[in-house]
Amino acid sequence: MRRALHVITGLGVGGAERQLRALLRRLPFRCDVVTLTNPGQVARDLRADGVRVTHLGMHGNRDLAALPRLAGIIRDGRYDLVHTHLYRACVYGRLAARLAGVRAVVATEHSLGERRIEGRPLTPGTRALYLASERLGAATVAVSAAVAGRLRAWGVPPGRIHLVHNGIEAARFRYDPAARRAVRERLGVPPGAVVVAGVGRLVPGKGFATLLRAVATLPPDVWLVLAGDGPERERLRALAEGLGAAGRVITAGECPDVPGLLSAADVFVSPSTEETFGLAVLEALAAGLPVLHVTCPAVDELPRQEAPGARRVGAGATELARALRAELGLGVRRLPVPPAVRRYDIDRAADQLLTVYEGVRHR
Repeated sequence: MRRALHVITGLGVGGAERQLRALLRRLPFRCDVVTLTNPGQVARDLRADGVRVTHLGMHGNRDLAALPRLAGIIRDGRYDLVHTHLYRACVYGRLAARLAGVRAVVATEHSLGERRIEGRPLTPGTRALYLASERLGAATVAVSAAVAGRLRAWGVPPGRIHLVHNGIEAARFRYDPAARRAVRERLGVPPGAVVVAGVGRLVPGKGFATLLRAVATLPPDVWLVLAGDGPERERLRALAEGLGAAGRVITAGECPDVPGLLSAADVFVSPSTEETFGLAVLEALAAGLPVLHVTCPAVDELPRQEAPGARRVGAGATELARALRAELGLGVRRLPVPPAVRRYDIDRAADQLLTVYEGVRHR
């Protein structure tokens, strides 16, 4: 293979976007990227890595004029393979690749939940459009067994579904005392404060409002730092104000330095009730943090002993607050990196993806 094109809906700081960057560092051929919208922080990171990134400038889900533009990019680039990521990019990218004459098309399904896809409600129309476009591709990659099961339940032929778990660059998240000091100082966290951290898009499905309510019931030396951006950001700030916790709740926005943030934290919480993998949980475990999670297929699908630092908890604010009190009662500490982190090594994920590529190119 000489060249591949990756098409993604946006390049803000999110799990799928960061996973794409990590994979591109390991694929042994040239890869270009097209982002339909939002050429954010990960676009800048990719360009710094030497990857060519094109912003398609798409205006909304129904911007059909984007389709011939994308097909033209694929045709002019003479790509051997097109790989799409996230719902809108999968729908438009598969069709554009077919129009451009490329049949080796792989799509990764990062965010298909039971009731939501990428944080949005999953409607019958959304599902029908997804299935119609799926038939235009050659293979669909599921990032967890849970996602693979949902695809099969939808009617995607099992032979087209390939399980390739997300991968983690564990060394990047190793605890760093110097980064801890620097990040806490930059965020304005006082010495001696206990930091509860959450990472992800600020959308209703992530459950950060519930986590905020839980932290607001804890002693005033317990702070909450949320790394991510999205439509819920102002609502979360208003909620913190209303609960009298605004002074110890930080909405940090898109955070390019997730490893530094995890070094600065003392406990990590993933309050989402519907996760498709749980990459942020693995990153927190790699940083030696104790983790509380409502749902996380990456951990839930493993034997308990592979992630002893992660504990599944209830989804309500009362349950989260109770679990946090119990965890903080054990004291601030770093844990050994568990076997689960090594199981999901990024190099293994890249090798498995290459096997999928070779299969679709020789069909």
